[in-house]
Amino acid sequence: MTDQPTDDHPGTPTQWLRRTIRGMWRDAKSVYYANTLVWRLLKSAALFFLGLFSWIGANLILSYRPEWWPVYYVMAYGFVLLLWGPLTHLVMVPLVIRFRRTASGGIRRWFARHGTKANLTVFFTIVLVLGTAPLGVMTFDFQLDAGGGGADVNPVLQCTKSEGSIHCHLSNSAGIDHVIVTSGGQEIERVASAPFDFDIEVAETGTVDGDRQFVVELRDANGDTIRRYSRRVDLVPGS
Repeated sequence: MTDQPTDDHPGTPTQWLRRTIRGMWRDAKSVYYANTLVWRLLKSAALFFLGLFSWIGANLILSYRPEWWPVYYVMAYGFVLLLWGPLTHLVMVPLVIRFRRTASGGIRRWFARHGTKANLTVFFTIVLVLGTAPLGVMTFDFQLDAGGGGADVNPVLQCTKSEGSIHCHLSNSAGIDHVIVTSGGQEIERVASAPFDFDIEVAETGTVDGDRQFVVELRDANGDTIRRYSRRVDLVPGS
């Protein structure tokens, strides 16, 4: 006779691990399929805010590190989840539960059996596509404080694009010793005197996940970065 695991005798570590994973999976499914109005609203709101946090957080990280391409998938996940989370728990899950109770055959029966898998498959497919080829509406630029001690140095960087070149200038140059423009980790322009206007060619900018980008760093006399701006070429307005 085989001894069965109990609370006092949980069995081998493998048995305990399997039992714990099965319990967590059952709990997750019970929450996923919870279908009262309160649960549907709570799940939709939670997923909306998770999507918003992931989307904005990923854009912030990419403003600092545009070469970290895996973060684009986090950004795509958050962007899609803004709509897909509420859609799933306000529409898809209630339909699946209703069809499981009432459908006798045909497409309704198929949807009752495979609707959840189909919904998740479509969701992650969209995330992978948008993570690989992000839409312009998904991304936005942050004005970044590099924390170099230049708290009073806060000019506005204004850029315009015209016929394959980009012109940029600062709203003021107080407290700035020189300006460095980089793209793809390579320096493409250095401006050593006020008012720190500069022009760069679009062809000089590097590509990160299909998007041309450049970074403008304002530095003090010690060479420390006091402000950093990240710009995507396709988001620079025309002159």
